[in-house]
Amino acid sequence: MSENKKQKLPETNLPLSENALVVLAKRYLRKNEDGSVAERPEDMFHRVAHAIARADAFYDEKADVEATALEFYEIMTNLKFMPNSPTLMNAGRDLGQLSACFVLPVDDAIESIFEAVKHTAMIHKSGGGTGFSFSRIRPEGDPVKTTHGVASGPISFMSIFDVATETIKQGGTRRGANMGILRVDHPDIEKFITCKRDHKKLNNFNISVALTEAFMKAVEVDGDLSLFNPKTKKVVKKIKAKELFEQIIDSAWANGEPGIVFLDRINANNPTPHLGEIESTNPCGEQPLLPYESCNLGSINLGKFIKNSAIDYDGLKQTIAQAVHFLDNVIDINRFPLEEIRENTQRTRKIGLGIMGFADLLISLGIPYNSRMAIHLAEELMGFIDTESKCASAELARKRGNFPAYKGSVYDRPETPFMRNATTTTIAPTGTISIISGASSGIEPLFAISYIRRVLDGAEMVEAHPLFVRMMKDCGAYSAALMEKIARSGSIQDIADVPEELKRIFITSLEISPEDHIAIQAAFQRHTDNAVSKTINFPETATKEDVKKAYMLAWREGLKGITIYRNNSRPVQVLNLKKEEAKGASQPKAVSAPAAKETPVYAAASNGKIGPRPRPSRTFGMTERVRTGCGYLYVTVNRDERDLCEAFAQMGKAGGCASCQMEAESRLISLALRSGISPSEIVKQLAGIRCPSPAWQQGEQVLSCPDAMARVLASAAELTVKKEQSQMRLCPECEATLEPESGCMVCRSCGYSKCD
Repeated sequence: MSENKKQKLPETNLPLSENALVVLAKRYLRKNEDGSVAERPEDMFHRVAHAIARADAFYDEKADVEATALEFYEIMTNLKFMPNSPTLMNAGRDLGQLSACFVLPVDDAIESIFEAVKHTAMIHKSGGGTGFSFSRIRPEGDPVKTTHGVASGPISFMSIFDVATETIKQGGTRRGANMGILRVDHPDIEKFITCKRDHKKLNNFNISVALTEAFMKAVEVDGDLSLFNPKTKKVVKKIKAKELFEQIIDSAWANGEPGIVFLDRINANNPTPHLGEIESTNPCGEQPLLPYESCNLGSINLGKFIKNSAIDYDGLKQTIAQAVHFLDNVIDINRFPLEEIRENTQRTRKIGLGIMGFADLLISLGIPYNSRMAIHLAEELMGFIDTESKCASAELARKRGNFPAYKGSVYDRPETPFMRNATTTTIAPTGTISIISGASSGIEPLFAISYIRRVLDGAEMVEAHPLFVRMMKDCGAYSAALMEKIARSGSIQDIADVPEELKRIFITSLEISPEDHIAIQAAFQRHTDNAVSKTINFPETATKEDVKKAYMLAWREGLKGITIYRNNSRPVQVLNLKKEEAKGASQPKAVSAPAAKETPVYAAASNGKIGPRPRPSRTFGMTERVRTGCGYLYVTVNRDERDLCEAFAQMGKAGGCASCQMEAESRLISLALRSGISPSEIVKQLAGIRCPSPAWQQGEQVLSCPDAMARVLASAAELTVKKEQSQMRLCPECEATLEPESGCMVCRSCGYSKCD
């Protein structure tokens, strides 16, 4: 929030929303040494367009690079197409790393593992996300001949990658994100399934179990699954496939992880099987890649292709061709973080053209998301995009040549003599680029029709979907008071003043059945080379049997993977002490402090007035180190024979005003404790105070030094500090609404996401 307050919005003549300008200023626009924005959005798009257009000259010295740059500039500034974030951030700048997705190999050797850790750090520093399969690492307890010890197993090594990711700051623009995959037939699979039940561990990982066809068929017939030692290739033991499947379901029901990927299905669609098997995907699961491959992504904004209440297929065809041209050029301009990645990426030249604004398109056409018409349109649209992207790739191949690994690929046949890119389509989560484009995210339905947004001056304003506002005004039903009422829940289904026709088409993610979510994902997957990123939403009341049915349906419908999210199943990192239960109201129960002692907590002063009890000569307590944005804070909380009696904090590097303020806070807290003020009341006042430099510790955000003191005091008083778990979750950076998207929680206001 404080960062947004300080940031002045850039000036622009482009049709960009305030949300878009906030995100651009925070993460994309070039900055001066003092942190001030040094380019307008127009400048950024010119920078990107000219940098990417330069690749034309590599193939034709007479190419009109300026004309190409103008084409690229126009499809971006008209918000018809947007490349992935690293391209917008880094094209035309010194870093020059333009890809979002990478997969690195991890073999069963210390040298390979730590080489992968080093390469991960280099990729994260350059702004990319990484995927790994840990399936080759021998199981925990397996003997190691060279050291005469035993192996620690894949999960312990995942922790090393997690710590490295936490340490790397991705150029100040993108957060580190990883995908960890383990085959379902690995001996450590049961430990892997539950490894993220502890929310303080592996917070920089999404995890997925790689399911085989043999496993899924064994689940169907209640058969056995053999677990293989990847080092010896021998069967370690056999277990019931259905029992293991139930464990996956239990964990996913509890907190949304692990996800699942259908590995054999992915490899059945591997366009270059002669180069090897695919073992992993990128962090959000939509981009399967060979070891040391990368893929650059971009998305077309479908909401911009409506003409006379119908889809403008001519305009869409033209933009598809321009987008394929753009993404192919990116491969040649890209400054890859590793030579191995450059070689393998250029060998297959994979690109991933996807979409955003699908929900906007449906609303504009009056089609409910959960309808047969929506499923039919999804297939028709993606079939068109896939076909036209292949035609555009073939046209480029006629001029520039096929991708080097074409011989032996699935395209190596008489009817497809030309193909520039081994893959052309991917449906990725669009996160911040959909904010910039003013579009609904990917192929997701709307998360909320209206919600409260915190704006730059700290005030709150009601944000509503622009099509909803327009349609409400058209039918004379709009009012500011009604928008505020809708913002309390995000839904309009129980609002009497909203016309029934609008309720039919403005439907939110939690109002759509898992079966309908899967039907849409399957429709898009049937015409997508790579995979489709989508969240399958469940209500909080969903059962484990509901999750099981969804997994089986996803397998039967031909999905390559699935991510589920049961509402309120995953805590967010926002400290919130539950308020006392209102008498007779259905409210969360109060946080209770330890029972008061029978002895009085106040002492009579010599002048007859009531004052705090004196500090005893001897106390006992605890000191806890907490990471804050200013450094490590050491907080001590002590007790006397009655109760908590004092608290003080010290920071080794602090001085001047900072030191004075901490001493003042400590004195006042101690005075309050010895005056009989409940620790819960003190914690309630301090918790949630925010400074400009929050920090992360053990997967939770520490907002400030007072917030850190509140945490330690709560722990010492044995208070239960609850995390907020409401449908309208809060962003830890700007306190706006978080939306579940492809295994991550994404803020549509400031662009926050742990995966982006």
